[in-house]
Amino acid sequence: MIRKIKGKYVVLSEKTGRRFGSYDTLEEAKRRLRQVEFFKHRDKKKR
Repeated sequence: MIRKIKGKYVVLSEKTGRRFGSYDTLEEAKRRLRQVEFFKHRDKKKR
C-alpha cells in the first residue's frame, strides 16, 4: 500500500504497517511496491 505522509510517498505493509521506504515521487513508490510483491510471491511459485 502506498500512502502520502508529510509530502513523501511511503510504501507500507498492509498487514503489519512495516515501512519499505519513502520516495519523492509516486512512480518511485510504485516501483518499490512491485519489487516487494515480486519477492513476497517468488518462493510460492517454486512449489
